[in-house]
Amino acid sequence: MPARVLLQDATGVPVLVDLASMRDAMKNLGGDPNKISPLIPGELVIDHSVQVDVARSENAMQANIEFEFQRNKERFGFLKWGSSAFDNVLVVPPGSGIVHQVNLEYLGRVVFNTGGILYPDSVIGTDSHTPMIDGLGIAGWGVGGIEAEAAMLGQPMSMILPCVVGFKLFGKLNDGVTATDLVLTVTQMLRNHGVVGKFIEFYGEGVSQLSLPDRATVANMCPEYGATMAFFPVDDVTLEYLRLTGRCEETISMIKSYLCANRLFNDYKEAHQERIYTSYLQLDLADIESCVSGPKRPHDRVRLKDMKADWHACLHNKVGLKGYEISKGEKDKVVKFSFQGHPAELKHGSVVIAAITSCTNTSNPSVMLGAGLVAKKACELGLEVKPWIKTSLAPGSRVVTEYFIQSGLQKYLNQLGFHTVGYGCTTCIGNSGELDKSVASAISENDIIAASVLSGNRNFEGRVHPFTRANYLASPPLVVAYALAGTVDIDFYEEPIGKGKNGTNVYLTDIWPSNEEVSEARQTYVLPEMFKSIYEAITKGNPMWDKLSVPSSILYSWDPNSTYIHEPPYFKNMTMEPPGLRKIKDCYCLLMFGDGVTTDHISPPGSIHKDSPAAKYLLEHGVDHNNFNSYGSRRGNDQVMVRGTFANIRLTNKLLNGEVGPKTVHIPSGEKLTVYDAAMRYKEANQDTIILAGADYGTGSSRDWAAKGPLLLGVKAVIAKSFERIHRSNLVGMGIVPLCFKSGDDAETLQLTGHEHFTVDLPENVNDIEPSQDVNVATDTGKSFTCKLCLDTKVELAYIDHGGILPYVIRNLIKQ
Repeated sequence: MPARVLLQDATGVPVLVDLASMRDAMKNLGGDPNKISPLIPGELVIDHSVQVDVARSENAMQANIEFEFQRNKERFGFLKWGSSAFDNVLVVPPGSGIVHQVNLEYLGRVVFNTGGILYPDSVIGTDSHTPMIDGLGIAGWGVGGIEAEAAMLGQPMSMILPCVVGFKLFGKLNDGVTATDLVLTVTQMLRNHGVVGKFIEFYGEGVSQLSLPDRATVANMCPEYGATMAFFPVDDVTLEYLRLTGRCEETISMIKSYLCANRLFNDYKEAHQERIYTSYLQLDLADIESCVSGPKRPHDRVRLKDMKADWHACLHNKVGLKGYEISKGEKDKVVKFSFQGHPAELKHGSVVIAAITSCTNTSNPSVMLGAGLVAKKACELGLEVKPWIKTSLAPGSRVVTEYFIQSGLQKYLNQLGFHTVGYGCTTCIGNSGELDKSVASAISENDIIAASVLSGNRNFEGRVHPFTRANYLASPPLVVAYALAGTVDIDFYEEPIGKGKNGTNVYLTDIWPSNEEVSEARQTYVLPEMFKSIYEAITKGNPMWDKLSVPSSILYSWDPNSTYIHEPPYFKNMTMEPPGLRKIKDCYCLLMFGDGVTTDHISPPGSIHKDSPAAKYLLEHGVDHNNFNSYGSRRGNDQVMVRGTFANIRLTNKLLNGEVGPKTVHIPSGEKLTVYDAAMRYKEANQDTIILAGADYGTGSSRDWAAKGPLLLGVKAVIAKSFERIHRSNLVGMGIVPLCFKSGDDAETLQLTGHEHFTVDLPENVNDIEPSQDVNVATDTGKSFTCKLCLDTKVELAYIDHGGILPYVIRNLIKQ
């Protein structure tokens, strides 16, 4: 049982929708609706709803906040209702910061004190970057919202005892090397090592050289390297961070006393006995070089000195994770257009979005102040950012703004167009807003491979923006540098960023701050008083939030016409008798994938395409295109979300023979349809479906709708080479059976076309099944093959038997 559960609004809304719906189910089954209420604290930070509608403007933040409340008034009202209708639910209002930074700076206890009983803080979160709290010495990891709901309601979490990788750090970072460079290097190393489902523990004298925000930066990208947790034990650096962020001295003394008494405190001054781990890695911090990652995956690290050559290789390579297959004749083409009455031009690699955003880096004063110092030096030398590049600054907390203002660096960031657009997860989650129409047209009409550069943790295809096919992760100072250069097609070591005053060439080394400059700024301007005053203000309320009027009833009054909050169908006609294992017989293949399908591909978080089934639904319900908002903001409405399942415009479905887009082949008729329309055609004919996939199916954000959507589309099972941990758990939580091909097998080696009928030979009685057992899959063509049932425990078998974890919880609560 975790000490608490952490939520953000994009995942928190569907959690509260499910809890509200479960109350209705309890009432209908004769139980007590009040039993559906969290037994452990659930803390929800609204941070995923702000969008960069307005950028490069002094009033950008206020305008974006107003747009945010206009678009999300109904969602916010529902969340506010939930904060009073359910016990143990705290909602932190919008505009407070990114959930993980608020968790680090304010919510994290390290040690709980409940009625005089002390125990370690531990947390599971519905955002996959929850492991960021591991940098503070708090055990935490991401789960699906379905698991989180069950845990909040008292259901113990079950898992196989994980392998633990010991990662030894030694040495010290060189001058000019950032925590972002460190985490991108670590991400590549751990992804290559293979750590899916494992715990990482960092140790060695190098850890003592890392600041707490640097540790949190490394822990944050845990899902990008595939691990469950990336732990840094509590030490004196941790305690100093608690002091910095305004925790009282009495609490800090209690924390240290408790941890020392339980041998959980780490003192690097003492001799350490070598620990025994499942496997080992080590890294000399002095070997870290400046780098970026991309253009399509966070673990595809590119050394900054190799960036130009790597970009040219990507243009030439066949279409794939590192290729666009641009012909030699097209490689250097230049597209000229008019931007707001002024001449402009784009080429392959031109930067059109430069965003300092996301939880990874905006909690780290060193890289944030580094970006400000780069901006200051650039402005003083006369450099400018091209006006058609959409620049934005979305700090992880209001404290960042405080030290930017106090240091005088905000004015230089503003001068380059990096105005503060809001406090929350913006571009990294796909809330980058629209590009100027002239820029969008220049890209789409000329097939330009435009780029975004962001200080984020995710750069999957179609995530940042539909028109940026190349997306690079970089430190905040490098985001500013690439915005100034205007292209990723540059060698910063040999080529100038641009022309400064008097036409002189300015190079990256001319504007890059030293470690001493950054350290001096941090020590001078990042102060405990800032954290205390900011969080005191946040806890006192938010004027726009306070104006929201909500009912006081314990049951939610569903509005059938709402396009934001809708009663889901999961518990309709539910009885006390579990449905048992559903037969997976004569199923069609709805979709057939290769490797690396992410939850962004399955359930995109960003904009709703005007020609999509979700758009059609919204238009039919009186919502015009300007008010579509995003899929992330409409996760409380199953009707929108089921239509948005597999709606990513970069989806590559092998049934379409290489064609990219959110469509599939309806096998019986041979028609090419949207995935939603094909699925509805199957459901109308009472024909079940499965999905075939490659390795790492479901990597990315811990997104419930990546499992809920397929269930509502009629998917009974997913057969893949391997699954990302959280997504596999989500599938189980919704009653979808996850199956793994045997080692060496996949759809290609088995010569499956996806046009077969598939039958999975599972016993009807759950008691006759063992987790991880082999099962036979037969086809109507005579081919058959063996798969492994990807279930860890008997408890997960019970979830499948009940049609999902939430029906299992409801039935148990009524029996109790």
